[in-house]
Amino acid sequence: MRYLIAALLLAGGASTATAQQLAPSPTLDAIKARGNLECGVHLGLPGFSFANDKGEWSGIDVDYCRALAAAVLGDASKVKYTPTSVQQRWPILQSGQVDVLSRNSTITFSRNATLGLNFQGINFYEGQTFIVRKSTNAKTAADLDGASVCVAAGSTEEKNAADWFRERNLKVTITNFQKNDDAIAAYDSGRCDAYTAGVGALAGQRVKLKVPGDHVILTQPISNDPQGPVTRWGDERWQLIVRWVLNGMIAAEALGVTSANVDEMKANSKNSEVRRLLGAEGGFGAMMGLPDDWMYKAIKQVGNYGESFERTVGMGSALKMERGQNQLWSKGGLLFTPPFQ
Repeated sequence: MRYLIAALLLAGGASTATAQQLAPSPTLDAIKARGNLECGVHLGLPGFSFANDKGEWSGIDVDYCRALAAAVLGDASKVKYTPTSVQQRWPILQSGQVDVLSRNSTITFSRNATLGLNFQGINFYEGQTFIVRKSTNAKTAADLDGASVCVAAGSTEEKNAADWFRERNLKVTITNFQKNDDAIAAYDSGRCDAYTAGVGALAGQRVKLKVPGDHVILTQPISNDPQGPVTRWGDERWQLIVRWVLNGMIAAEALGVTSANVDEMKANSKNSEVRRLLGAEGGFGAMMGLPDDWMYKAIKQVGNYGESFERTVGMGSALKMERGQNQLWSKGGLLFTPPFQ
């Protein structure tokens, strides 16, 4: 039998063979039965996942949840958001309380190997640094020798900071807090000289400080912390969907497909990869148990990766972040996706 499957793959029968090998997805079945996606997000980080006074969520991680809901259910609004702390996020995902975690969480070896979790790609290239008061005149992390640093307990940032200063024989006092909000509040009140997190998270936290203009984010990163959506081990079909919705948002930007032109591109594009992405040919949705227009709906309702970045953390947002490493590889960044073939 395996020789027959291999022959089919080589002969162009990949869609049939692959679909036959994938087991049914209990996660996908549960989502369809309840009529909404359960998405774990941050407790409240502007630009990434943040609820306004009306309870309306926005952010780059929220946009991913919305795109996933559009692909699976045909409606980007069919998402229930579960705010999670640093300590809660893994147990909430492991227990099945949420279907996916989309919460600025760093991909690490130990998390992948020991928590029963899989990271399904990178939606934000992050780098850890520090926010300090302008009055300190600190320019680099080394200038914090002898300082006190606030950080969220159990985060990669806590360990990174301790390792970085120890390896350079620099002395700092690291004070951890159970919640990011508690750590940033302690820094804002003067209990610490600095607060450390990823540069994107710091940009989001700075807008919540009493006087944002009194603080500066150091430009020197002390780590590379790629982040992306997370699923539980098992249920390979669901992992496939989660991974390729993210890939689809990135591919759409690379292929020039936007929420504004997606209808025209689906109807008239001669590019085979665009047509496969949008369900005009190839039957890619059926391979995962979804309608063939799964990514068409996601792009139409949410947009491509670039659109999402600009309105949530980029120049169209309050954070005003440059694309930097999160630019497409063809434009000098690190962002790319495997082909839709």
